Amino acid sequence: MTTLPGNLELNFAMTKILGLDPGLNTTGYGVITSLNGDVKLLEAGVIKTNSCLTFEIRLQELHRGICEVLSDHCPDLVAIEKLYSHRQRVTTAILLGHARGVIFLAVAQAGLRISAYEPTKVKKTLTGNGHASKTQVQKAVSLQLGLKTLPQPFDVSDALAIALCDFYRL
Repeated sequence: MTTLPGNLELNFAMTKILGLDPGLNTTGYGVITSLNGDVKLLEAGVIKTNSCLTFEIRLQELHRGICEVLSDHCPDLVAIEKLYSHRQRVTTAILLGHARGVIFLAVAQAGLRISAYEPTKVKKTLTGNGHASKTQVQKAVSLQLGLKTLPQPFDVSDALAIALCDFYRL
C-alpha cells in the first residue's frame, strides 16, 4: 500500500489466479495476474494423462501435474468449472468427478480454496451469452488478455475463461 499526498492510498498488490478446466484425459490450466485492474496471461497449458495406464495411475499423474503447477506459480486464488452432466453421459460425469476430487485434494494440500463456476456463468461473464460457443469464448479470452493468437486447445481457453471469471468477481 502506498500513500500519496492528500491521504490517497494505492494498492499495488498483485493477484495471481489459476483457472482449471478439469478432465481425466486433459486438464487445461491458465494462470493470470492482475495488478491495479490490469490483467495479463502468465502461463497456460494442459496436463495430460496416459489413457493406456490404469485409472488410479492416471489420477496420480493428474495430481502430480496440478501440484507442479501450484508449486511453480503459487497462485493466490484457484477457480474451477463446476461439475455438470447430461443424462446420456453419466460415466463421463463420474470420471470427471474423480478428476475434480484429485484437483481439490491438491489445492487443499497447498492451503488454498477453490471457487467453482457454472459453465454458463463463465460464458455469460466473458461474452454476454451464457450459451456461447467454445470459439466465441476463445476469441473473448484472446481479446481480454490482449493475445496475438487464440489460446489452443479449447481446454486452455476454457481454463483462462474460468480464471477471468474469477478475476471479474473480485
